[in-house]
Amino acid sequence: MLVAQRYRLDGPVGRGGMGEVWRATDEMLGRTVAVKLLAAEADEAAVQRFRREAEIAARLSHPHVVALYDAGAHEGRLFLVMEFVDGGSLAGELAAHGVLSPERVAHLAAQIAEGLSAAHRQGVVHRDIKPANLLLSSDGTVKIADFGVARTAHETAVALTATGQLLGTSTYLAPERAVGRPAGPASDVYSLGCVLYELLTGRPPFGGDTAAAVVHQHVDAVPARPGQLRPGLPGSVEDYLLRLLAKNPGHRPTAERVADWFTAWPGQSAVRTVARATGHPGTHRPAHRLPTTADAPGTTTRRRRTAVLLGLGAAALFASSVLIGTTLTNEAQGSSERTTPSPTLSPSPPATTAATAPSTPEETETAPTAPPLLVPSATPTAHDTTPVATPTAQPTSTATTTPSQSSTPTKKKPGKHKPQR
Repeated sequence: MLVAQRYRLDGPVGRGGMGEVWRATDEMLGRTVAVKLLAAEADEAAVQRFRREAEIAARLSHPHVVALYDAGAHEGRLFLVMEFVDGGSLAGELAAHGVLSPERVAHLAAQIAEGLSAAHRQGVVHRDIKPANLLLSSDGTVKIADFGVARTAHETAVALTATGQLLGTSTYLAPERAVGRPAGPASDVYSLGCVLYELLTGRPPFGGDTAAAVVHQHVDAVPARPGQLRPGLPGSVEDYLLRLLAKNPGHRPTAERVADWFTAWPGQSAVRTVARATGHPGTHRPAHRLPTTADAPGTTTRRRRTAVLLGLGAAALFASSVLIGTTLTNEAQGSSERTTPSPTLSPSPPATTAATAPSTPEETETAPTAPPLLVPSATPTAHDTTPVATPTAQPTSTATTTPSQSSTPTKKKPGKHKPQR
């Protein structure tokens, strides 16, 4: 079959509710592509989602997002022509090889988070991050696919369609979406956390006999530590992964910070060494410091300036405290002891604080509490009539101690001596 007199369909790759994907050959350019055809019996809602997928994919250009080449209609069916990714999906990788090493997972996580960060910068929220939508090329690069249920920032659509269908997969559904709030960038980060949890342990963080049971757990159940399911996992990876699964969206790091963290994680060095030796591309971010907070863009310069000012302030405060301490000691000793040399004050060495990575992110504002909404029923796309309480956020606040300013003691003015007559 020749689509649009240009794309020869060579064989099916996959089928879904909205249509089918074919491996094809672009006879004009002589390259392999993927052609996605909308089902002939698709309803108007599916047509609109298909068109929106084309519009959203067209605005994204990133090494970790599947590229869109062309779009149109053929014999009354809409089609998309996309980059062909030849290595299968993470779902297939997991089924074929089981759990992945922490180093491999960190390598994949950094790439996926980079792709998500690029989408979020364009105001795009994917809303269906799962292993089947994360494709692998033969050189080890991972790419995000299928923006069929994605939304943009200016859209007011919430997690449900007009018919009550849940857009997304319950296994990887963020808690805020489960209670009817719109998806945001943090929702994609939560879904990514579910995917990474499954790649490390062989199972998603929550499971159940029905979609409704799984959704309830996303709202108010605490996932088991990955190390309980797979002993020996690095504690730093465990801790950071659980931050991605925070119930409160404001307590999760941004996709950009996730990419930074996994790129800088020490275990990544082995993967980067193999990538250089084999010629396979690694992540596109340089390995630098281990991120510990969710930095806002453009804050590096301000932080350096702030660090210098804080250092100068700390030095001045220390010098003042030494001077004040010496003065108070001398005054307390009385005039008879002022002629005795006071011992030299040796400042105690500053206490060393162990750096724990990562610390609580900076984006910790509490999301507004919404009234309980309806939760999807046992069918993956239906709603239950049982109200579910909004997840209770467990904010982790970092107490910042501001040094108190010591006031300089007022010196006593010498008394006036009247001359003796």
